[in-house]
Formats: sequence, structure tokens, C-alpha cells
Amino acid sequence: MDLNGKTVIVTGGASGLGGACTEVFAKAGANVMIADLNEEAGRSMQERVGDRAMFVTTNVADESSVQAMVDRTLDHFKGIDGLINCAGIGIPEKLLNKEGEPHRLKTFSKVIEVNLIGTFNVIRLVIAAMNKVRAPEAVERGVIINTASVAAFEGQIGQLSYAASKGGILAMTLPLARELAPMGVRVMTVAPGTFDTPMLAGLPDKVKVALGQQVPFPPRLGDPKEFATLAQHIFENEMLNGEVIRLDGALRMAAR
Repeated sequence: MDLNGKTVIVTGGASGLGGACTEVFAKAGANVMIADLNEEAGRSMQERVGDRAMFVTTNVADESSVQAMVDRTLDHFKGIDGLINCAGIGIPEKLLNKEGEPHRLKTFSKVIEVNLIGTFNVIRLVIAAMNKVRAPEAVERGVIINTASVAAFEGQIGQLSYAASKGGILAMTLPLARELAPMGVRVMTVAPGTFDTPMLAGLPDKVKVALGQQVPFPPRLGDPKEFATLAQHIFENEMLNGEVIRLDGALRMAAR
């Protein structure tokens, strides 16, 4: 897909991996709908990118919020050609804490709701909107990229909810690609390793360096732009479909 003039929705598009996608895709000539819950960061990103971007406050786990964002996208950009799902959260918690109390059900449910159900919620409403626009058969109509994590393969202690949510995203990849193939829509998932995103913002610099040094090569945290340029290549390479790509520098996570 040639990105010039196309319209792409990026959830979590105000910062981190999604923010990098917003900037890279706009630079490539795409229109970008920034769907994010952080209003301050979203408006700042819109101002930075300029006329090619629009920000709409969006809760990916809420049907009416996502539908309103999709409607705004269609109204402003007159179409939808792609979706990159980057919105996500992580709440570290062990199955049993030091006092022997069990993992809180509400935190497990919250992570699943945002990461897995939120991803599915956006996909279903975007595809419903795309399906209303007729297109010739055998013509590529759209691309969906979902964000998983290496935690889906090697979840660490304390990552039960996060690993489960990302594992669900992996499992959706192939059936989604198969179902949407007749529409000319491709579906891919990227599973990043440790990236320098707001999720790690609260960690001391020395801890970030230590995390980066666990990566075989390059021995550093990933740059969100590296995720975004991979996403751009996925859009531009029509044979990439129904697959999960690890973007992790050969990292394999230890138990803790």
C-alpha cells in the first residue's frame, strides 16, 4: 500500500510506539487519526504533525467512544485505509503477594479489557466502516497492525495479565487475516521487546540501561521509531499477512 493520501487510525497514537507511528506515517504522506485517552499529549501530537493529523479522545474499550472516533475519521478524512493498535497498559502483579493474598481480579480484568478487548473493539468497528465502501475484488483495501509483546512468548513473573492479553492478540492474528482476506485487508502483529516508551518512563536511567544490556544485539532499549518504520514496511509490503514479527534484538526474557 502506498501511504501517500491514505488514512490510518493509530490507537495510543499520542506517545510511545503509537506516537512514533503517527509521525512516521504523516511524514510518508498519510493522514493520521490519533486515537488516545491522553488529551494533553494527543493535542500536542496533533500540533506537532500538522494538518495531516487529527486527535480524538478515545477509550478503546468503550464502544461509543470508538464509534465516535471512527465516525470523525470518516467525516474528516473521507475514508479509512489502515489501523495500528498501540493502545495498552500493564499492571504488574503476582498471583500471590507477600502476604499470601491473591491477584486482584479487577486489575487482571482491566488489562484484558484495554489490551485485548480494546484491540478487538477497534478492529470490529473499523472493519464495519470499511465494509460499507465498495471496492474492486483483488484490490488491497486496508492493513491492520496489532501490537503484542515478547511477554506473550516469555511472560515474566508478575506479568500474568499482560502476557495473557498479548497472547490473545497473537492468537487473533491468523483467524483475522483469513476472515478479512476476501475484503482485501491484511492483518499483522508486531511483538516488541523492551522499548523506550512511557511505560518505562518511571524507571531510573541505570535500570533502563541494565534492561537494554539484556538484549543480545543491539544491547539497548528499542527506539519507538524502529517500531514505526517496521509498521510502514508492513503497509508497503503486500505479501506480509497473517504473521507475528518479533522486534526484540534476539531478546528472550528470563523468569524475572
